[in-house]
Amino acid sequence: MMRLASDENFNQDIVRGLLRRLPNLNIISVQEAGQLGAIDPVVLAWAALEDRILLTHDRKTMPSFTYERVSAGLKTAGVFVVSDRIPIGQAIDELYLLATCSRDGEWDGQVVYVPF
Repeated sequence: MMRLASDENFNQDIVRGLLRRLPNLNIISVQEAGQLGAIDPVVLAWAALEDRILLTHDRKTMPSFTYERVSAGLKTAGVFVVSDRIPIGQAIDELYLLATCSRDGEWDGQVVYVPF
């Protein structure tokens, strides 16, 4: 199953709901990893090093920093940009589907907008 990281401002209600449905999901918050306050490129580098797909609500800067990494030939396990305008239950359902139906490495170098 995929490894995830939640960005600093990611809604933790979504994380908790996802963990209720997938108790063995390997997910860590940026805060738990000691990356609190880190700028986006540092968070992306850490997530890549840990081979974790980053969950974020940041539509403004995180995708462009991700594309810069990919263009520079740097690794990224992927970024899921989850809309903060959808109901929490829908976000959980969408991430559950991604977590249970994805193959290892399927999202490498990609930015995925949720909902699709």
